[in-house]
Amino acid sequence: MGKTCRTTNRNARRGSGRHRCGCASHRRARWLVRKVATLSSLDDLRKQIDDIDSAIVELLAQRMEVCREVADLKSQTNTAVIQPQRVREVLTTRRQWAIDNDVDPDFVEQLFRILLSETHRIEVAHVKPFEKPSKVADVLASALDAVACRIDHVVVAVANLAAASTFLAAIGFAINDTDDAAIKVAEGGGVTVVLVGPGDKAVDAHLAEHGSGVQHIAIEVLNAGYMQELLRAANIPLLTDVVVDAHGHEQIFTVLDPATGVQLGFISRTGNRVPMSGQNVRALFRAIGDA
Repeated sequence: MGKTCRTTNRNARRGSGRHRCGCASHRRARWLVRKVATLSSLDDLRKQIDDIDSAIVELLAQRMEVCREVADLKSQTNTAVIQPQRVREVLTTRRQWAIDNDVDPDFVEQLFRILLSETHRIEVAHVKPFEKPSKVADVLASALDAVACRIDHVVVAVANLAAASTFLAAIGFAINDTDDAAIKVAEGGGVTVVLVGPGDKAVDAHLAEHGSGVQHIAIEVLNAGYMQELLRAANIPLLTDVVVDAHGHEQIFTVLDPATGVQLGFISRTGNRVPMSGQNVRALFRAIGDA
């Protein structure tokens, strides 16, 4: 006869209809039940997400078709493709819609800037005799493809912070202060340039060796820890572990590559969407000074 659960037998003798058995086999059975229930719930939720995403793509297709009609009308009336005031209205109203629906407006603005870029491409390309290229669905060629999103920002070390700020402001960038007086964040549309001025030992050493110019390019990734594992597996020299600032920006940095002269940062956001802090940038230069 096979082994029976002592707790089950004891409760049975007492006439109890319920028991909470602590034996290994019953613990594993309960764990498996919870696991199956969790996976089932996760699959259901993922199905909902898939259905929503499918509907979004269908709506995008409808929007692009309307954009082609707009392009035809503009060409017939000699109306300029780019309408800056309309762009401002679109971005402002979409940000407000996001706020009204408890969605981060910066995120929604980012989405609509991409959408507007495609809209303007279609309006121009629609009236030109370009042959439509053939494309496929599966284009993920590496682990990096699965996690890399976009260039998040570029850090530029400058010998004259005031002059660099004036130059970018003249172009139209908004120059914002950070928690570090020697670090400014220049933002224009979906573009962010971080300016780092002299006064810090590590920055001064960098300027003395390389002069003013791009110090590193930061790539937004889905998960900085996962990216760190990929870089280590590829034997890419890392300058830092994951650096986390007070707002949840997680960032890692590679050593400057002598073949390209490029240093890369990989950043993921695990907190609120807020501008880069001086703390995060300063941590990189401290790491360079300690290397």
